[in-house]
Amino acid sequence: MKTINETADKLAVIDALYRFAAGIDQRDKNLLTSAFAADAISDFRPAGKKAGFEYPVLEGRETIISALSGSLTNLDTTHSVSNPRVIINGNKATLDALVEAQHVPSSDHSRHYLMKNRYEIEMVRQNELWVIQHVIIDNVWRTGDPDVLSGI
Repeated sequence: MKTINETADKLAVIDALYRFAAGIDQRDKNLLTSAFAADAISDFRPAGKKAGFEYPVLEGRETIISALSGSLTNLDTTHSVSNPRVIINGNKATLDALVEAQHVPSSDHSRHYLMKNRYEIEMVRQNELWVIQHVIIDNVWRTGDPDVLSGI
């Protein structure tokens, strides 16, 4: 029975990252909100630095949702999650995964910026739902026009 519960927990942990990705891509604030703890921290600085721009650490679920919703307003995105590795310790978990993020201007799909990022995530269980407590996003590789991210 322990193996079944561990497997279910691991899938539930990964589901939080899927909710994050789908919430962004579908512009679904409720789904995106469901992926984060109220006091979550999002650190995109390592990936941003490699891409040539500065991005602040975001603290608090509402700040994270607002920043993502605002910065992606004029972009169509697709996020694909792969290679998830989960370690569970009671009501806490860590998740390491690769996320490929395609960004294209809504008004010009001939341009793109594609990033393959490594996500290192600390999760917590809140009731029956796993949520992101702290995420660090680092870039493995990128291609395309970086100006797409800045709306140019």
